[in-house]
Amino acid sequence: MAVAQKTPTREPKVVVAEFSKEEELSAYRTMLTIRRFEEKAGQMYGMGLIGGFCHLYIGQEAVVVGMQMTLKPGDQVITGYREHGHMIATGMDLKGIMAELTGRAHGYSKGKGGSMHMFSVEKGFYGGHGIVGAQVPLGTGLGFADRYRGTDNLSVTYFGDGAANQGQVYESFNMASLWKLPVIYVIENNRYAMGTAITRSHAEVNLSRRGVSFNIPGDQVDGMDVRTVKAAGGKAAEWCRSGKGPYILEMLTYRYRGHSMSDPAKYRTREEVDEIRTHHDPIDMARQRILEKKFANEEALKKVDAEIRDQVNQAAEFATQDPEPDPSELYTDVYR
Repeated sequence: MAVAQKTPTREPKVVVAEFSKEEELSAYRTMLTIRRFEEKAGQMYGMGLIGGFCHLYIGQEAVVVGMQMTLKPGDQVITGYREHGHMIATGMDLKGIMAELTGRAHGYSKGKGGSMHMFSVEKGFYGGHGIVGAQVPLGTGLGFADRYRGTDNLSVTYFGDGAANQGQVYESFNMASLWKLPVIYVIENNRYAMGTAITRSHAEVNLSRRGVSFNIPGDQVDGMDVRTVKAAGGKAAEWCRSGKGPYILEMLTYRYRGHSMSDPAKYRTREEVDEIRTHHDPIDMARQRILEKKFANEEALKKVDAEIRDQVNQAAEFATQDPEPDPSELYTDVYR
């Protein structure tokens, strides 16, 4: 029996945050750092220096950078396995991240977690989780801890459009709404769950509505513009901090690479990818705004790029020279 195809809503209501010069330049630098880091990680994976799974965040940088701009010390971030961008946005060290990718002793998980499993309590980053949707109840638990302690902190719980169909997500929604937990659920809708288009796998393609039956408000957001992300994130954060409970933000974004490094992404056309890259790239749009507003000139931006490339190259060098974990580490941090 033929299944009717539904076209997802891709034109959300747009509210744009006004950025100062410092905010525009800071957001640009962080997004570009994520892009250059991921490009280097992809290169190193191809050279055999990174093993296991590796899911790149190229194209989605505006989501995590814009959201991070709305947070304060004490807030928590948790996500799935496409996590490198989230770690960089929270301020984690490039060398420690890259060293974990190469399985070295000074990686964030001592070389034992790899691409999908890194943590930094110091930076408020609680993973990095390889099981689809498993971070959602954990992120809800972080929100419960905030509520229990009586703070005004909140949990930002990221997951993808594929994970949005997991049953544990809706159990978490119910609990969070019932107990008015301060959780922002950020659905990074990059259109494809692995290789399956959202139109083929979701009965309701507007994922911001997924909380309706739990009385959780939600917004669709242009996730390719860091300014709209920050505006939506600020609105959701205010809602959560005021004790009203959780909020859902569906970020309409796009990944340029395949689901993982082993995915040739033949389920979409080159024209589709090129159209997004040409007209909606978050970094190019930020760069154009900076030039138009005369916040910086071409030479200054080239210098920023050179500085970032140098930092990423230093991280890569560290990650290939750092020693491998001692064999005794096999028996540490293991529950028996």
